[in-house]
Amino acid sequence: MVMGEFTQETDVLVIGGGPGGYAAAFRAADLGLDVTLVDTGGRLGGVCLFRGCIPSKTLLHVSELLYDARHAGEMGVEFGDPKVDLDRLRQWKNQVINKLANGLMDLSKKRSVQVLKGQAVFESSERARLQNSETGHIKFRHAIIATGSTAISLPATEFKQGGRIMSSAAALSLPDIPGRLLVVGGGYVGVELGSVYASLGSRVTLVEATERLMAGADQDLVQPLLARLTGLFEAIHPRTRVKELKELDNRVEALLEGELDEPHQTFDRVLIAVGRSPNAKDIGLQNTKVRVDDRGFVIVDEQRRTTDPKIFAVGDVVGGVMLAHKAMHEGKVAAEVIAGRPSAFDFQAIPAVVYTDPQIAWCGLTEEDARRQGRAIRVSRFPWAASGRALSMGVAKGMTKMIIDAQTERVLGVGIVGRGAGEMIAEGVLAVEMGAVAEDLALSIHPHPTLSESEEEAAEAFLGSSTHILPQRNPEKTSKPR
Repeated sequence: MVMGEFTQETDVLVIGGGPGGYAAAFRAADLGLDVTLVDTGGRLGGVCLFRGCIPSKTLLHVSELLYDARHAGEMGVEFGDPKVDLDRLRQWKNQVINKLANGLMDLSKKRSVQVLKGQAVFESSERARLQNSETGHIKFRHAIIATGSTAISLPATEFKQGGRIMSSAAALSLPDIPGRLLVVGGGYVGVELGSVYASLGSRVTLVEATERLMAGADQDLVQPLLARLTGLFEAIHPRTRVKELKELDNRVEALLEGELDEPHQTFDRVLIAVGRSPNAKDIGLQNTKVRVDDRGFVIVDEQRRTTDPKIFAVGDVVGGVMLAHKAMHEGKVAAEVIAGRPSAFDFQAIPAVVYTDPQIAWCGLTEEDARRQGRAIRVSRFPWAASGRALSMGVAKGMTKMIIDAQTERVLGVGIVGRGAGEMIAEGVLAVEMGAVAEDLALSIHPHPTLSESEEEAAEAFLGSSTHILPQRNPEKTSKPR
């Protein structure tokens, strides 16, 4: 429904207010362009802020606090049994979200970015119709599609408002703490939200169709997390599929197929975390020259330009890794290209972080990918059991590893598992992007005792000069005194 027929003009129309959309809008405005952003909710932040990254990390921080409180007795500090007030926890989460959302709206006003509530649908390569908005049409010189993605449900199931079969968005609203929770999917969303609910008291069963959890990460990084989840969850079933889900008034009956003793099980709630699909339908792409691939993702080049020269696309809707920080950089690239600047999305090390406890973070080339490609590499590891800081924090079951080119000694990838890995991976990103060699990291003095020191020692381990672990034999680097 169109609420008005008023037509306005703008240099750049941004469709979608998530990280990719608002980053594009802000950068374009900073470069002197007139920008209008249209979002169905009329607020900036998107799924990441309201139903994804921020609420999940807020709750995961609470999970970490609960774990620390329950294990502080090992250090001689007794807190007693932690008590969870679900209403206050929701309030805290919402307070964080609202503060960030208000900050983004304030930034948009100060940058003179017009934010409109409504659904934008392309009428042509230079004009869009706005549904459910006071503005009827927008004529633009360029447009940026940043419509994001939507959680995928299982066949013959659907996400209903208030239903017991939940998407990640519904799970993050904390409707209650279910006695038994089935998590379908062993990717980062499944293990993160499963960890949250398990720490709050739910008995969590996780099923994953493939052989292992977190298939995109090296297995040696996943092992410490798997050991933790094995104790935290009631059950973990790899190579297991959901054959049927039957939602009743007060429970969900599940038929599972795989390596488990009891295929028929009953749960209070089910979280489905099996992937996301692009929001590229129903936005009028057929009225433009924009093309999508066979999975529905918008096709773009390295400048994030679609097959229509006036229209760009960024974020989840173009596929690849579906991460907020990737979308933000794409948004900036698109804005800069529109403004006539030489810019391209050309990155070697997009970091990925799993915010569980322990966290997993990696960037650049993984060891498993390098082996599959037949790359000549050497892998250097520094165990946190040799880290004074890790031992003092009670988080010694961690590791820092580096994937290093065997000939040039260039750092190709970095992986970390342990407390705070997500904060530490930035040094690895910088090393890979700058083309650093192992010696660059080894000769950079890190503060002692810190967890970041493990990155220096991992590089030193490759060179045979690590202080806190025995050096590996490396005849090519051994020299005798004269």
